Amino acid sequence: MSAGQSGSGVSSSSFAKRVLVTGGAGFIASHVVVSLVEKYPDYMIINLDKLDYCATLKNLETVSEKHNYRFVQGDICESSFIKELFETEKIDIVLHFAAQTHVDLSFLHKLEFNYVNVYGTYILVGAAYEANVEKFIYVSTDEVYGGSCGQEFDESSPKKPTNPYATSKAAAECFVQSYWERYQFPAVITRSSNVYGPHQFPEKVIPKFISLLHQNRKCCIHGSGLQRRNFLYASDVADAFLTILKKGQPGEIYNIGTNFEMSVTQLAKELIHLIKNTSSDAETEYWMDYVKDRLQFTSTLSRIQTFEFEKCRMTYFLTLVEWYQENFHNWKNAEKALEPFPVPEESV
Repeated sequence: MSAGQSGSGVSSSSFAKRVLVTGGAGFIASHVVVSLVEKYPDYMIINLDKLDYCATLKNLETVSEKHNYRFVQGDICESSFIKELFETEKIDIVLHFAAQTHVDLSFLHKLEFNYVNVYGTYILVGAAYEANVEKFIYVSTDEVYGGSCGQEFDESSPKKPTNPYATSKAAAECFVQSYWERYQFPAVITRSSNVYGPHQFPEKVIPKFISLLHQNRKCCIHGSGLQRRNFLYASDVADAFLTILKKGQPGEIYNIGTNFEMSVTQLAKELIHLIKNTSSDAETEYWMDYVKDRLQFTSTLSRIQTFEFEKCRMTYFLTLVEWYQENFHNWKNAEKALEPFPVPEESV
Protein backbone atom coordinates (compact mmCIF):
# COMPACT_ATOMS: atom_id res chain seq x y z
CA MET A 1 0.00 0.00 0.00
CA SER A 2 1.04 3.60 -0.55
CA ALA A 3 0.53 4.65 3.09
CA GLY A 4 1.94 3.46 6.39
CA GLN A 5 0.58 0.21 7.79
CA SER A 6 1.03 -1.82 10.94
CA GLY A 7 -0.71 -4.82 12.44
CA SER A 8 -0.68 -8.52 13.05
CA GLY A 9 -0.57 -9.77 9.47
CA VAL A 10 -3.17 -12.45 10.27
CA SER A 11 -4.90 -13.86 7.20
CA SER A 12 -8.41 -12.81 6.18
CA SER A 13 -9.82 -16.30 6.67
CA SER A 14 -9.00 -16.15 10.39
CA PHE A 15 -11.82 -13.70 11.13
CA ALA A 16 -15.60 -13.81 10.89
CA LYS A 17 -15.79 -10.16 9.76
CA ARG A 18 -13.36 -7.49 8.72
CA VAL A 19 -14.42 -4.02 9.92
CA LEU A 20 -12.93 -0.78 8.63
CA VAL A 21 -13.19 2.23 10.96
CA THR A 22 -12.15 5.53 9.36
CA GLY A 23 -10.77 8.24 11.63
CA GLY A 24 -10.15 5.61 14.29
CA ALA A 25 -7.37 7.55 16.01
CA GLY A 26 -9.73 10.45 16.65
CA PHE A 27 -12.12 11.02 19.52
CA ILE A 28 -15.35 9.06 19.19
CA ALA A 29 -14.00 6.52 16.71
CA SER A 30 -11.13 5.53 19.01
CA HIS A 31 -13.66 4.55 21.69
CA VAL A 32 -15.56 2.53 19.10
CA VAL A 33 -12.37 0.82 17.91
CA VAL A 34 -11.40 -0.16 21.45
CA SER A 35 -14.88 -1.53 22.14
CA LEU A 36 -14.92 -3.51 18.90
CA VAL A 37 -11.47 -4.99 19.47
CA GLU A 38 -12.30 -6.02 23.03
CA LYS A 39 -15.86 -7.27 22.48
CA TYR A 40 -15.40 -8.96 19.09
CA PRO A 41 -12.14 -10.94 19.16
CA ASP A 42 -13.31 -12.85 16.07
CA TYR A 43 -13.52 -9.59 14.06
CA MET A 44 -10.47 -7.94 12.50
CA ILE A 45 -10.71 -4.20 13.23
CA ILE A 46 -8.81 -2.05 10.74
CA ASN A 47 -8.24 1.52 11.84
CA LEU A 48 -7.67 3.94 8.95
CA ASP A 49 -6.51 7.42 9.95
CA LYS A 50 -4.28 10.06 8.37
CA LEU A 51 -3.33 11.33 11.86
CA ASP A 52 -4.51 14.92 11.52
CA TYR A 53 -4.02 17.49 14.29
CA CYS A 54 -6.79 16.12 16.55
CA ALA A 55 -5.86 12.43 16.24
CA THR A 56 -3.28 10.42 18.16
CA LEU A 57 -2.35 6.76 18.38
CA LYS A 58 -2.11 7.19 22.15
CA ASN A 59 -5.90 6.74 22.07
CA LEU A 60 -5.38 3.14 20.94
CA GLU A 61 -2.57 2.05 23.24
CA THR A 62 -4.77 -0.43 25.12
CA VAL A 63 -5.45 -2.44 21.95
CA SER A 64 -2.39 -1.71 19.79
CA GLU A 65 -0.91 -5.20 20.33
CA LYS A 66 -4.17 -7.16 20.02
CA HIS A 67 -4.25 -9.89 17.36
CA ASN A 68 -7.49 -8.52 15.85
CA TYR A 69 -6.40 -4.89 15.47
CA ARG A 70 -4.50 -3.22 12.67
CA PHE A 71 -3.64 0.42 12.06
CA VAL A 72 -3.29 1.79 8.53
CA GLN A 73 -2.20 5.37 7.98
CA GLY A 74 -3.83 6.90 4.95
CA ASP A 75 -6.23 9.49 3.55
CA ILE A 76 -9.84 8.74 2.55
CA CYS A 77 -9.49 11.31 -0.23
CA GLU A 78 -6.79 9.28 -2.04
CA SER A 79 -8.91 7.20 -4.40
CA SER A 80 -6.26 4.73 -5.59
CA PHE A 81 -5.16 4.03 -2.02
CA ILE A 82 -8.74 3.49 -0.85
CA LYS A 83 -9.50 1.17 -3.76
CA GLU A 84 -6.40 -0.90 -2.99
CA LEU A 85 -7.29 -0.98 0.71
CA PHE A 86 -10.71 -2.52 0.01
CA GLU A 87 -9.24 -5.01 -2.45
CA THR A 88 -6.45 -6.06 -0.10
CA GLU A 89 -8.30 -6.16 3.20
CA LYS A 90 -11.57 -7.69 1.96
CA ILE A 91 -13.67 -5.30 4.06
CA ASP A 92 -17.14 -6.49 5.18
CA ILE A 93 -18.33 -3.51 7.25
CA VAL A 94 -17.43 0.20 7.26
CA LEU A 95 -17.91 2.71 10.07
CA HIS A 96 -17.07 6.08 8.54
CA PHE A 97 -16.09 8.61 11.22
CA ALA A 98 -13.25 10.46 9.46
CA ALA A 99 -14.15 14.14 9.05
CA GLN A 100 -13.26 17.72 9.78
CA THR A 101 -15.59 18.64 12.67
CA HIS A 102 -14.82 22.00 14.29
CA VAL A 103 -17.61 24.49 13.56
CA ASP A 104 -15.53 27.65 13.99
CA LEU A 105 -12.75 26.32 11.77
CA SER A 106 -15.28 25.39 9.10
CA PHE A 107 -15.94 29.09 8.45
CA LEU A 108 -12.21 29.65 7.93
CA HIS A 109 -11.48 26.48 5.93
CA LYS A 110 -14.64 25.86 3.92
CA LEU A 111 -12.83 24.21 1.01
CA GLU A 112 -10.98 21.74 3.23
CA PHE A 113 -14.18 20.79 5.07
CA ASN A 114 -15.99 20.09 1.80
CA TYR A 115 -13.01 18.23 0.37
CA VAL A 116 -12.64 15.90 3.35
CA ASN A 117 -16.25 15.52 4.41
CA VAL A 118 -17.96 15.37 1.00
CA TYR A 119 -15.32 14.27 -1.48
CA GLY A 120 -13.75 11.84 1.02
CA THR A 121 -17.15 10.24 1.59
CA TYR A 122 -17.69 10.07 -2.19
CA ILE A 123 -14.42 8.13 -2.58
CA LEU A 124 -15.18 5.82 0.33
CA VAL A 125 -18.77 5.02 -0.67
CA GLY A 126 -17.70 4.28 -4.23
CA ALA A 127 -15.01 1.86 -3.08
CA ALA A 128 -17.34 0.22 -0.56
CA TYR A 129 -20.01 -0.23 -3.23
CA GLU A 130 -17.53 -1.83 -5.63
CA ALA A 131 -16.35 -4.12 -2.82
CA ASN A 132 -19.96 -5.18 -2.10
CA VAL A 133 -19.73 -4.52 1.64
CA GLU A 134 -22.60 -5.78 3.80
CA LYS A 135 -23.03 -2.58 5.84
CA PHE A 136 -21.81 1.02 5.58
CA ILE A 137 -22.43 3.24 8.62
CA TYR A 138 -22.04 6.95 7.93
CA VAL A 139 -21.50 9.02 11.07
CA SER A 140 -23.23 12.38 10.71
CA THR A 141 -24.32 14.97 13.30
CA ASP A 142 -27.45 16.52 14.76
CA GLU A 143 -26.14 19.86 13.47
CA VAL A 144 -27.65 19.03 10.08
CA TYR A 145 -31.06 19.90 11.62
CA GLY A 146 -30.06 23.55 11.95
CA GLY A 147 -30.22 26.29 14.51
CA SER A 148 -33.79 26.41 15.83
CA CYS A 149 -33.33 26.81 19.56
CA GLY A 150 -35.50 24.56 21.70
CA GLN A 151 -36.99 22.65 18.77
CA GLU A 152 -37.23 18.88 18.98
CA PHE A 153 -36.02 16.87 16.00
CA ASP A 154 -36.55 13.35 14.81
CA GLU A 155 -35.15 11.43 11.86
CA SER A 156 -37.80 12.80 9.51
CA SER A 157 -37.06 16.45 10.30
CA PRO A 158 -35.70 18.45 7.35
CA LYS A 159 -32.02 19.27 7.15
CA LYS A 160 -31.34 23.01 7.64
CA PRO A 161 -27.59 23.34 8.32
CA THR A 162 -26.38 26.73 9.51
CA ASN A 163 -22.59 26.46 9.21
CA PRO A 164 -20.11 25.04 6.67
CA TYR A 165 -19.36 21.99 8.82
CA ALA A 166 -23.03 21.01 9.09
CA THR A 167 -23.55 21.77 5.40
CA SER A 168 -20.72 19.45 4.41
CA LYS A 169 -22.12 16.64 6.59
CA ALA A 170 -25.62 17.14 5.17
CA ALA A 171 -24.24 17.02 1.63
CA ALA A 172 -22.33 13.83 2.37
CA GLU A 173 -25.50 12.32 3.83
CA CYS A 174 -27.33 13.01 0.56
CA PHE A 175 -24.60 11.29 -1.37
CA VAL A 176 -24.73 8.20 0.89
CA GLN A 177 -28.53 8.10 0.65
CA SER A 178 -28.38 8.30 -3.15
CA TYR A 179 -26.49 5.00 -3.23
CA TRP A 180 -29.20 3.42 -1.09
CA GLU A 181 -31.95 4.77 -3.35
CA ARG A 182 -30.25 3.86 -6.61
CA TYR A 183 -28.44 0.62 -5.78
CA GLN A 184 -29.91 -0.52 -2.43
CA PHE A 185 -26.39 -0.01 -1.07
CA PRO A 186 -26.64 -1.09 2.61
CA ALA A 187 -26.03 2.34 4.11
CA VAL A 188 -27.02 3.47 7.61
CA ILE A 189 -26.78 7.08 8.80
CA THR A 190 -26.36 8.19 12.42
CA ARG A 191 -26.82 11.64 13.97
CA SER A 192 -25.74 12.22 17.55
CA SER A 193 -25.76 15.07 20.05
CA ASN A 194 -22.59 16.59 21.56
CA VAL A 195 -20.24 13.85 22.73
CA TYR A 196 -17.57 14.28 25.40
CA GLY A 197 -15.07 12.10 27.20
CA PRO A 198 -11.39 11.06 27.19
CA HIS A 199 -9.50 11.35 23.88
CA GLN A 200 -11.32 14.53 22.80
CA PHE A 201 -9.07 17.27 21.42
CA PRO A 202 -9.40 20.31 23.73
CA GLU A 203 -10.97 22.58 21.11
CA LYS A 204 -14.43 21.38 22.25
CA VAL A 205 -16.17 22.95 25.23
CA ILE A 206 -15.77 20.42 28.07
CA PRO A 207 -12.09 19.50 27.61
CA LYS A 208 -11.37 23.14 26.78
CA PHE A 209 -12.85 24.37 30.07
CA ILE A 210 -11.06 21.63 32.02
CA SER A 211 -7.72 22.41 30.37
CA LEU A 212 -8.08 26.17 30.87
CA LEU A 213 -8.85 25.73 34.55
CA HIS A 214 -5.90 23.36 34.97
CA GLN A 215 -3.72 26.22 33.66
CA ASN A 216 -5.38 28.75 35.99
CA ARG A 217 -7.10 30.42 33.04
CA LYS A 218 -10.74 31.42 32.80
CA CYS A 219 -13.46 29.54 30.92
CA CYS A 220 -14.28 31.45 27.72
CA ILE A 221 -18.07 31.52 27.28
CA HIS A 222 -19.65 32.59 24.01
CA GLY A 223 -22.40 35.19 24.41
CA SER A 224 -24.71 34.86 27.41
CA GLY A 225 -23.82 31.22 28.05
CA LEU A 226 -27.52 30.42 28.38
CA GLN A 227 -27.55 28.29 25.22
CA ARG A 228 -28.28 24.70 26.17
CA ARG A 229 -26.63 21.57 24.82
CA ASN A 230 -27.30 17.86 25.03
CA PHE A 231 -24.29 15.89 26.21
CA LEU A 232 -23.47 12.21 25.65
CA TYR A 233 -20.57 10.35 27.22
CA ALA A 234 -18.18 8.67 24.78
CA SER A 235 -18.54 5.13 26.14
CA ASP A 236 -22.35 5.39 25.92
CA VAL A 237 -22.14 6.51 22.31
CA ALA A 238 -19.70 3.70 21.53
CA ASP A 239 -22.27 1.23 22.87
CA ALA A 240 -24.90 2.83 20.63
CA PHE A 241 -22.68 2.36 17.58
CA LEU A 242 -22.13 -1.29 18.42
CA THR A 243 -25.93 -1.68 18.64
CA ILE A 244 -26.33 -0.05 15.22
CA LEU A 245 -23.58 -2.26 13.83
CA LYS A 246 -25.57 -5.33 14.83
CA LYS A 247 -29.17 -4.18 14.46
CA GLY A 248 -29.18 -1.10 12.22
CA GLN A 249 -31.26 -1.55 9.09
CA PRO A 250 -30.04 -0.47 5.62
CA GLY A 251 -31.60 2.78 4.43
CA GLU A 252 -32.39 3.93 7.98
CA ILE A 253 -31.30 7.02 9.91
CA TYR A 254 -30.70 6.75 13.65
CA ASN A 255 -30.51 9.68 16.04
CA ILE A 256 -28.37 8.99 19.10
CA GLY A 257 -29.65 11.24 21.85
CA THR A 258 -30.28 11.90 25.50
CA ASN A 259 -32.91 13.75 27.50
CA PHE A 260 -30.23 15.47 29.54
CA GLU A 261 -29.16 19.00 28.64
CA MET A 262 -27.21 21.76 30.36
CA SER A 263 -26.44 25.39 29.63
CA VAL A 264 -22.84 26.31 28.88
CA THR A 265 -22.81 28.58 31.94
CA GLN A 266 -24.00 25.79 34.23
CA LEU A 267 -21.44 23.46 32.72
CA ALA A 268 -18.68 25.98 33.42
CA LYS A 269 -19.89 26.47 37.00
CA GLU A 270 -19.88 22.74 37.72
CA LEU A 271 -16.37 22.31 36.35
CA ILE A 272 -15.11 25.41 38.16
CA HIS A 273 -16.52 24.18 41.46
CA LEU A 274 -15.03 20.74 40.89
CA ILE A 275 -11.55 21.91 39.89
CA LYS A 276 -11.20 25.18 41.84
CA ASN A 277 -13.36 24.12 44.81
CA THR A 278 -15.14 27.49 44.87
CA SER A 279 -17.50 28.17 47.76
CA SER A 280 -19.41 31.24 46.53
CA ASP A 281 -21.01 32.57 43.36
CA ALA A 282 -18.49 35.41 43.27
CA GLU A 283 -15.55 33.00 43.35
CA THR A 284 -17.12 30.93 40.60
CA GLU A 285 -17.89 33.94 38.40
CA TYR A 286 -14.25 35.02 38.64
CA TRP A 287 -13.26 32.02 36.51
CA MET A 288 -15.73 32.85 33.72
CA ASP A 289 -14.88 35.16 30.81
CA TYR A 290 -17.62 36.10 28.32
CA VAL A 291 -16.63 36.52 24.65
CA LYS A 292 -18.48 37.30 21.40
CA ASP A 293 -21.33 34.93 20.61
CA ARG A 294 -21.74 32.55 17.70
CA LEU A 295 -24.88 30.69 16.66
CA GLN A 296 -25.77 27.74 18.87
CA PHE A 297 -28.62 25.28 18.91
CA THR A 298 -30.05 22.49 20.99
CA SER A 299 -32.10 19.52 19.99
CA THR A 300 -33.79 16.57 21.58
CA LEU A 301 -33.07 13.42 19.61
CA SER A 302 -35.02 10.20 19.44
CA ARG A 303 -34.51 6.61 18.21
CA ILE A 304 -31.59 5.57 20.43
CA GLN A 305 -31.53 6.98 23.96
CA THR A 306 -28.27 6.41 25.81
CA PHE A 307 -27.76 5.84 29.53
CA GLU A 308 -29.20 8.27 32.06
CA PHE A 309 -26.58 11.01 32.23
CA GLU A 310 -27.72 12.71 35.43
CA LYS A 311 -26.77 9.77 37.63
CA CYS A 312 -23.20 9.60 36.35
CA ARG A 313 -22.34 13.20 35.50
CA MET A 314 -20.00 13.99 38.39
CA THR A 315 -18.25 10.64 38.06
CA TYR A 316 -17.68 11.34 34.38
CA PHE A 317 -16.44 14.87 35.11
CA LEU A 318 -14.03 13.63 37.80
CA THR A 319 -12.66 11.05 35.38
CA LEU A 320 -12.16 13.72 32.72
CA VAL A 321 -10.49 16.19 35.09
CA GLU A 322 -7.90 13.55 35.97
CA TRP A 323 -7.53 12.34 32.37
CA TYR A 324 -6.80 15.77 30.90
CA GLN A 325 -4.40 16.60 33.69
CA GLU A 326 -2.33 13.60 32.63
CA ASN A 327 -2.95 13.57 28.88
CA PHE A 328 -3.30 17.17 27.70
CA HIS A 329 -0.04 16.98 25.76
CA ASN A 330 -1.01 13.88 23.78
CA TRP A 331 -1.47 16.32 20.88
CA LYS A 332 1.49 18.45 19.85
CA ASN A 333 -0.61 21.58 19.26
CA ALA A 334 -3.19 21.29 22.05
CA GLU A 335 -2.25 24.68 23.50
CA LYS A 336 -3.61 26.51 20.42
CA ALA A 337 -7.02 24.95 20.99
CA LEU A 338 -7.53 26.93 24.20
CA GLU A 339 -7.96 30.28 22.46
CA PRO A 340 -11.56 31.62 22.51
CA PHE A 341 -11.66 31.27 18.72
CA PRO A 342 -9.31 29.33 16.43
CA VAL A 343 -6.33 31.27 15.08
CA PRO A 344 -5.59 29.74 11.66
CA GLU A 345 -2.33 30.10 9.79
CA GLU A 346 -4.26 30.52 6.55
CA SER A 347 -7.94 31.10 5.83
CA VAL A 348 -9.64 29.28 2.96
